[in-house]
Amino acid sequence: MSPRSASVNEELRRRSKERLLRAAVELVDERGFEATTLGDIADRAGSARGLVSYYFPGKRQLVQSAVHRLMHRTLEEALEREPRTEDGRERMARAIDAILGLAGERPALMRQHMAGLLQAEGFVPCPEQRRLAELLRDTVARLGSRDVDSDYPMLRALLMGAMYAALVPGAPMPVPVLRAELFRRYRLDRELGIPPETGASDGTGDRGLSRFFATGAAPEYGPEGQSK
Repeated sequence: MSPRSASVNEELRRRSKERLLRAAVELVDERGFEATTLGDIADRAGSARGLVSYYFPGKRQLVQSAVHRLMHRTLEEALEREPRTEDGRERMARAIDAILGLAGERPALMRQHMAGLLQAEGFVPCPEQRRLAELLRDTVARLGSRDVDSDYPMLRALLMGAMYAALVPGAPMPVPVLRAELFRRYRLDRELGIPPETGASDGTGDRGLSRFFATGAAPEYGPEGQSK
């Protein structure tokens, strides 16, 4: 049998990593961080357990990457949904609603993620987080910021603070209240974005993950090891 081409091997690695990211999100959402092992994630993904360590140094890094993937794909979907717009105020409203919406749609997962950021190893930079940062920086720029390097960290801090407030056990603040405060901060009309009363952020929306983690089927190979 002819060896697979470099492009086919790269595609197989990409899909294996996608399956691990998706499995991490699913299991932490279902069981919590402590009750989920790397073995559990590998089994759910249908991957060899050693493959997890090949891609990620540990469980915390894997879970952070997985949640950042969910966050940046959720944000990207919101920014590009129809009708598409270049209006900075509408895009900022969509960004706020997309991130806050995750608190309502996946509270257990996001609570574990936010708690993880306060652990000793703290924030773990990764490609998924960088993509999220790029989208938020672009959102700030389109709103008309004259100093994106200062305004982006402030937006990130405000969104993280609102997420913590929405998820704190025993005394959560309602997402609509937090949304209204952020909209006042950025001088946005409440009708922009996806208002909470539409039901998009009440936990009853589409919880499917397939559109965020493009695993697909394994490629077929021709006689020369090329994918068909």
